Formats: sequence, C-alpha cells, structure tokens
Amino acid sequence: MSLLELDGVKVHFPVKKGVLFDRTVGHVYAVDGVSLKVEAGQTYGLVGESGCGKTTLGRAVLRLVDITDGEVAFDGTDLAKLPEEEMRRFRRRLQMVFQDPLGSLNPRQNIESILTEGMLAHGIGKDQDDRRERIKAILARVGLPANALSRYPHEFSGGQRQRIGIARALVLEPDVIICDEPVSALDVSIQAQVINLLEELQEQLGLTYLVIAHDLAVVRHISDVIGVMYLGSLVEEAPSDALYESPRHPYTKALMSAVPVPDPEVEDRRERILLHGDLPSPANPPAGCRFHTRCPWAQPRCAEERPELTDTGDGHKVACHFAADIASGTLQPNRPSGAEAVAGTIPPPKERSDEPLKKAL
Repeated sequence: MSLLELDGVKVHFPVKKGVLFDRTVGHVYAVDGVSLKVEAGQTYGLVGESGCGKTTLGRAVLRLVDITDGEVAFDGTDLAKLPEEEMRRFRRRLQMVFQDPLGSLNPRQNIESILTEGMLAHGIGKDQDDRRERIKAILARVGLPANALSRYPHEFSGGQRQRIGIARALVLEPDVIICDEPVSALDVSIQAQVINLLEELQEQLGLTYLVIAHDLAVVRHISDVIGVMYLGSLVEEAPSDALYESPRHPYTKALMSAVPVPDPEVEDRRERILLHGDLPSPANPPAGCRFHTRCPWAQPRCAEERPELTDTGDGHKVACHFAADIASGTLQPNRPSGAEAVAGTIPPPKERSDEPLKKAL
C-alpha cells in the first residue's frame, strides 16, 4: 500500500456575489479530480504552469484548504474525513516547506522560538534543554551553526532561510514533506545546494517527498516519478527518465520543448512547440479535454469527451485520446509550430511616420 494516496481529489472555491457576498454564482475548479500515489521513500514531482492547481493540491493534502470531494489516504487513514483535532496529530507526520523562505518565517521570533513552536504544539522533548539540543542537532544536519538560535530571519540569506524552513519541518520527525517550489526564490547555485541537501536528508532519514515545481530541470534531478498538471487535472504521469525521454501528452511535449539544451547544435535543430492562446480560466474550463483549446493536434472528439488518465502498460499514464497516434506520427499537428508559428505570431513592422512628432513640436 502507498504511503500517500490521492483518489479523485477536488478543491472547488465558490465565487460569491451580492451585497453581503451571500450568493454563490459559480466555482473556481482549482483541483478537479486528481489521483496519484506516493510510495514510502519516494520523491513524486508535480509540475505545471502557474495556475494549474499544484500548490492548492499540496495544501489540500495537509487540509490547509478544504477538500470538496475525494480521498487523501495517508498510511491507510483518509485525512479528508478526520475531525480537526485528529488532523492536528497527523500534521506532525506531514510537514511542508514553503516557496517564500522569508514570508514563511515569523520576523518577530528568533530561530529557536520558530523551531520550538511546533515541538511544543506536539509535545516533543522533555524540557527546554532537551528541545534546544534537538534543534541544534537539526541545524547541524541542514548546515547551519548553533549560534543561529538567537538570530532572526532577516539576518540570514535566502538559502539559509530555506534551510531554516527545512529544519522547522524536520524537528517534528515527519514521514512526508511537501516541498512547494522550494528553490524558485533562490539563486541557481543555491538551488543546487538546497536540492542536494533534500536528497541527503531523504537518504539519511528515509523521508518521502511531494515536490511541487515549475522548473523541469529541478524536478528531473530529484524525482522518481513525475506528474504533469494542467488546469486542475493530471494529464501525464511516468517515471522521471521515461517522461523526459518520451513525453506523450501534447502539453508535456510543449513543456519539454521549452527547456533549453546546453548543446548549441542540438538547441538549434530541435523543434519548439508553441502553445496558442492563454491558459483558460479555472472558473470556466473548456468542455471535453481541457487542453484542446491550445493543442496543436486537437480533433473534434477532444472538444466533446474528456480523456481519462490511462495506464499504457509500461508505468506511463496519459490523458489524451490520440497519444498513440501522435507518438507514431500518424496524426500530424493541425496548427503551425516551431519556426512557422513564430513567423505567424510576429506582425510585420509598420511604416514609421514622423507626423505625431511634428505635431508635438
């Protein structure tokens, strides 16, 4: 049995109107039927563009937002149905590292107070001295000196603050850590250090990660399995190497084509898939396949029938009616892509006129 299993999870936010905002006139379908499994000791990477619902899904696992429907099973217990008091006990085993290292730390508390707060809430440690020794050991594990205890968040760099956020999660001795864009606010060199630290901690402590990110290079480096989200739903899931070597959903193909390649010759030769139009509103998602309004291979069926996430038999799951036809080349794109698309999106230059300037003078 998987350590963490989501089945048909939905998070819908009501849209209110009226003088007292007492009328529900619609919903924002932030997460709309996501199912996935995370095995113990595994890292599951969740990727997608901004607004796809991946952060909301991570918060739903911890019940930081209300779950509209579905199950979140952790170690055999459905967290979605637990009373709040029981859920508080489970939060010791499920922790989160937030995207903004500074915004997630209380600027009025020193580091010892920040790390002690959770321990007091869950009854960890015999007394203050015991808790202080535990904190010092955790700080050493994440690469921070013991004298950091009396300092405040603003006295640290961004990378150090994120290490403090990781330490805050570790002091509760969790089984699962949800990392929400853990390195997106850091410099590239610091990103590598934090990712390496997370891998070392996983190996030493047997941790399980759900890593939410939009940087495909980061996700590939740390993840065992990757799920790709689009407009509240999973459209593809596969082992990390398989997904990068052979993406099967048109949306995943577009994401992969945007990742720069360090070899200049390969970079010049490869084709880029440009998506047309903007991301649809999650308050009014398209019927059928939600990606069909931007998909180069869209067919009439795509606008009518929503595809299910289907296992192809090799550990690769994809939600696309025509994934096999696209992979074999029997279905060709019906919209321009690559250089043709670029040429079609740039309007010709207008003739310059000095008339407005003459009038201004």
